[in-house]
Amino acid sequence: MQRLSGMFLIVISAAAFGSLGILGRFAYADGLDAITLLFIRFSVAAVLMASLLILRRERLPRGSTMGWLVGMGAIGYVGQSYCYLTAVKYASPGLVALLLYLYPIIVALLSIAILHEKVTRAKILALCLALTGIALIVRPEGGQLPGILLALAAAGIYSVYIIVGTRVMKQVTAIQSSTVLFASAGITFGLLMAIKGPQLPRSEAGWLAIILIILFPTLIAVVCFLVGLARIGATNAAMLSTLEPVVTVLLAYWLLGDQLKGISLLGGGLVLGAVLLLAVQELRLANKQI
Repeated sequence: MQRLSGMFLIVISAAAFGSLGILGRFAYADGLDAITLLFIRFSVAAVLMASLLILRRERLPRGSTMGWLVGMGAIGYVGQSYCYLTAVKYASPGLVALLLYLYPIIVALLSIAILHEKVTRAKILALCLALTGIALIVRPEGGQLPGILLALAAAGIYSVYIIVGTRVMKQVTAIQSSTVLFASAGITFGLLMAIKGPQLPRSEAGWLAIILIILFPTLIAVVCFLVGLARIGATNAAMLSTLEPVVTVLLAYWLLGDQLKGISLLGGGLVLGAVLLLAVQELRLANKQI
């Protein structure tokens, strides 16, 4: 049951992360820039998680564990965000998204080499279904070489983040790790914002968007992902996270009035098929362990 609950948590995380792009569009429309948004997002989340840490009387991680978590926040989050946001200047958003979602393949390869995970035929099939589905959803177009390289760099950084997180989460709780991750990312984006200058929201709508971003694609998404990652491993977590673009497309249709095309529905169906395939495999493993 622990593995099934882990899958459920990753699905919740993917759904929450999937709302980031939509909520971000509302925030940007109200005058925010990306660096200011990311600073507020992670800084407020860090304060909230630190308060919860104090209430639970948990200590901050120490030693090498603290170092790894700081690196995940200051380098992982910041590096991936920078590469992704810069990549879309040189390549189509669809191509960048597709290249970013190559990270489950990278995670699977790293898991075999570093974590000694076994990749079954069912996982390979699920991965192929998910990537095909994402390609249909995002409908990639062309791009320049810098954009392609930056998108691949974003995928690589996120893959390393997941692999490191798999090991670190065996030594800390989700609250401890989230506090350090958010604080590290918040401090880094704060320094960048100080250099560039802040761009705050112009109205209550922008602040509401920020509050929702802090709640859903930050607190809920990250905590659920870290807990689920510790329970089901890097490869499964990465593949289940491919639900994110499906949620984004559905929210864009519901909230922004974007057109929902048949090819996007087909792509979403393939991603859901991949998730169901993984779920069936995990159920079989759970039954064997009973």
